[in-house]
Amino acid sequence: MSDQTNDGKAIFLKDAYALENTEDSLELYDKWAENYDETFAKANDYNTPDLIADLYAEHTRDKSALVLDIGAGTGLVAEGLARRGISHVEALDISEKMLAVARRKGVYQRFIIADLNQRLEIPDATYAGFTCTGTFTHGHVGPDALDELVRIGRNGALYVLGIKAAIYESAGFAAKFKSLAPQLAEFRIVEKKGYGENADKALQASTTAVAVFRKI
Repeated sequence: MSDQTNDGKAIFLKDAYALENTEDSLELYDKWAENYDETFAKANDYNTPDLIADLYAEHTRDKSALVLDIGAGTGLVAEGLARRGISHVEALDISEKMLAVARRKGVYQRFIIADLNQRLEIPDATYAGFTCTGTFTHGHVGPDALDELVRIGRNGALYVLGIKAAIYESAGFAAKFKSLAPQLAEFRIVEKKGYGENADKALQASTTAVAVFRKI
């Protein structure tokens, strides 16, 4: 694992995409927490969180509904939701240090430290909405976590989940959504570019497959 945590562009492709297990993920994001916004998000014109927030705001039927931000990190998606009048949001992430940064922003009502690769200690049908970005990607969380997200969603819950487009088919996300189809409605994939001109060429060329759907 690299110690180049002051260089977000260097660390992201080499280290974040090379993660092999939960322990590696936790170590990386704990180290990265305090300067993630500046050295990665800002440095790379990372606009995917705002795109996710925009799509959620566009499709929600109730801006006061309870939302769970999956892989919340430092709170970039919730900041975007707040700008759009959506403030009843809770955060879930594996990194306590990332959530500590998010806590200072005042955009979440509750914080949950949990591993998405395990069963969540959250009751069935708890949330009316879900957002996610930067989590369903190389070496992070796979498609099996979608079963838990569907379980804890209420009937009619809105999901706006960003998935790295390059692995959508190969990592099994397409197959998982097919298997979940009887439980889903209004399913569609919206492909978006998530990085601006300041990002390196590999990031600029990458896209996010945003899965937008509701639970039946």
